[in-house]
Amino acid sequence: MRDQSQIVPAFEKQFEPAISRPAAQPAEFGGHRLEISVVFTSPEFTLTALRRAATLAGNLGAYITLIVPQVVPFPLPLTSPPVLLDFQEARLREIASNTPVETLVRIYLCRSRWELLQTVLEPHSLVVLGARMQWSWLTHERRLARKLRRVGHEVVMAEMG
Repeated sequence: MRDQSQIVPAFEKQFEPAISRPAAQPAEFGGHRLEISVVFTSPEFTLTALRRAATLAGNLGAYITLIVPQVVPFPLPLTSPPVLLDFQEARLREIASNTPVETLVRIYLCRSRWELLQTVLEPHSLVVLGARMQWSWLTHERRLARKLRRVGHEVVMAEMG
């Protein structure tokens, strides 16, 4: 396991679906439900990724974990992020409460997004990333997807037109 001294869990909240719908049979393996991880990149891309993850989760009986890396630059103490946590929490509550499946939101204060993801993602995780549909550029989200695949995760890109 990686050094966790550069990571501080800041917020964790579970959101149940606003509209009750018939639950699919949970996809279980060894007594565990399938988890679909969505990595926060930007509000618009994350909404797209959550919609795609909700479709997958509904079909598989899974739940969603929204992982929000809040990078704190080195001049600041790790426990003093440049964006107020209250603001982040309110924004993420709004985003997560609109998903039709069980969603767990986790905000982490960290120095490096990549180090955080390597620490918190289980091996061979199913990760959904939102991105703009572009064929000519290797965007930040596509580079992140490539890195995640290299270390063994399954990555689904949810692209916005």
